[in-house]
Amino acid sequence: MSSDREGPLHGIKVVELAGLAPGPFGCMILADLGADVVLVDRPGGTGLPGPLQRNRRVVTLDLKSDEGREALLTLIAQADVLVEGYRPGVAERLGFGPDTCLKINPRLVYGRMTGWGQTGPLAAAAGHDIDYLAIAGALEPLGRPGQAPHAPINLLADFAGGGMLLAVGILAALHERERSQQGQVVDAAMVDGSALLMTFLHGMIAGGMWRGGRGENLLDGGAPFYDTYRASDGGYLAVGALEPQFYAALLQGLGLAEAHLPAQMNRSEWPELRRIFTERFATRTRDEWAAVFAELDACVSPVLTPAEAAEHPHNAIRGTFVEVNGVRQPAPAPRFARTPAAVPSAPQETTVSEVLTSWK
Repeated sequence: MSSDREGPLHGIKVVELAGLAPGPFGCMILADLGADVVLVDRPGGTGLPGPLQRNRRVVTLDLKSDEGREALLTLIAQADVLVEGYRPGVAERLGFGPDTCLKINPRLVYGRMTGWGQTGPLAAAAGHDIDYLAIAGALEPLGRPGQAPHAPINLLADFAGGGMLLAVGILAALHERERSQQGQVVDAAMVDGSALLMTFLHGMIAGGMWRGGRGENLLDGGAPFYDTYRASDGGYLAVGALEPQFYAALLQGLGLAEAHLPAQMNRSEWPELRRIFTERFATRTRDEWAAVFAELDACVSPVLTPAEAAEHPHNAIRGTFVEVNGVRQPAPAPRFARTPAAVPSAPQETTVSEVLTSWK
């Protein structure tokens, strides 16, 4: 793997301290977009899935030892960005906290990825994606009426509200550095990011557009024209026919006459409308319905498995998925006209000396 990576972040040097999920995802984004990310792994490794470590050079250091810490500091002295995901205070105790690192490299952007943030009564507490969603108010609205809240695997806090927000913060700090010539600490917390993702919903609540309980509103599966339906073969269709023109196309595809149905926006009749849709979707297979709606602009799509997604014609033509080291995975995004990202590569072992030589 060459350190001379292609993409809009070409020339940015990142030191990533091994962690789990959000930090590696944020650094994967930076690496995908051309940054030279050197992953400092611990002896024995983290066991992290390969795709999250793509496009990295990997060095192994025992950061609890004097030798390992000094080697890390030599990398930090030459880097643009450092990313760590320890609990607050751990990096300081190990000898590479922000004060130490910014003293030896005043232009360093020091990215800190935690669940609860660097301050607050929960800062030192353990937690996982589901906990951060819960405290952010992002978990309670998710699920069906009368049922327990349901977490959408660990997409929201770990990746959207965590790693993605970390990458945005680092890019903003790098941009500001061009004016000030100074680095700074980026405190990225999954609870903050989860709350931020709820901005639109807070607006809907304030505007009286989110009046029901869990699973009883327009965008949470409460509306029968914005939900999923089981087909005859056990597959599912996703229906997002909100606007009148899309709703009309939905009814056309289902072979239903609007005049004989409950009114679309009459909430009291949503249960009856859902019953009708449920019965109709159950008469054909998922792919049969997908073929019907392929000819209509109805916002109806087959619910694909992760394995099936790569084979969908749209994704295949766009190259939305790639294969790296025998593992199919999403391609870098977004796309750039002048400075496109390179095809991802598997992580490769290297040494601190080799990295420093390439950074001269």
